[in-house]
Amino acid sequence: MGTTPAVPAKRGRELAELILAESGRAGLGPGSRLPTERRLAADLGVTRSGIRLALAALEADGLISREVGRGTFLRDAAAGALAAARRDGPDASEAASAHDDDGPGGGDEPADHRGRPAAPDFAPADVMTIRRLIEPQALPLVVLWATTRDFAEMERCVAGGDQAASYEEFETWDLALHRGIIAAAHSPLLVALYGVVESARHGQVWGDLKRRSATRQRREFYQQDHRAIVAALRARDTDAAVEAMRAHLARVAGHLLGETH
Repeated sequence: MGTTPAVPAKRGRELAELILAESGRAGLGPGSRLPTERRLAADLGVTRSGIRLALAALEADGLISREVGRGTFLRDAAAGALAAARRDGPDASEAASAHDDDGPGGGDEPADHRGRPAAPDFAPADVMTIRRLIEPQALPLVVLWATTRDFAEMERCVAGGDQAASYEEFETWDLALHRGIIAAAHSPLLVALYGVVESARHGQVWGDLKRRSATRQRREFYQQDHRAIVAALRARDTDAAVEAMRAHLARVAGHLLGETH
């Protein structure tokens, strides 16, 4: 019995970049409504599952909003990406054609959703070690500097994780939440350093291991952890936030690497 191949997270990011590029060249701006999933899939020559993952990535990045019964709209945050797309030549569609399959391959030069060269794959154990060094230690800064808007973004990402319909969508929101927590420290250097960690989480080795370890029950555990972290940060309780983050990362390490905690 055949199965439909899953759409890798990196593939969704590439499609997200292409949707933004096509929107920019079409003259769309913040507040404009995007075509339907069916139309985007037909125009770009990909499956609707790929489009759904791309839209989830754009939503997690705060570039679009999806309103039930109305459609999908570009947000103000997309203005910079749209402007860059208008400056680019019309070659993005041709470049994307090399990636229009939904298999795990596609392209000789891997890149992230902003077109930068992707970081090499790092061992998942190495990624977890660095995450456990950086993320809990960043939380005192988050407690000190996070704004109401930062907390709203965290809550948006947690809600997105609750509503995720697939493993790929959940991972997109998971990444967005951890990125948003680090961003709430309001340290450009920390954000830049964490960008390498996030890039590593887009790698194939990490993604394959995470997918193999994923279950619905584990997703629910992760969401419980996420809510505990955000609640502690919102309460400005540094000790509780640090402990919640450490417990969460220990849980992830246990699921991925078989570590006991």
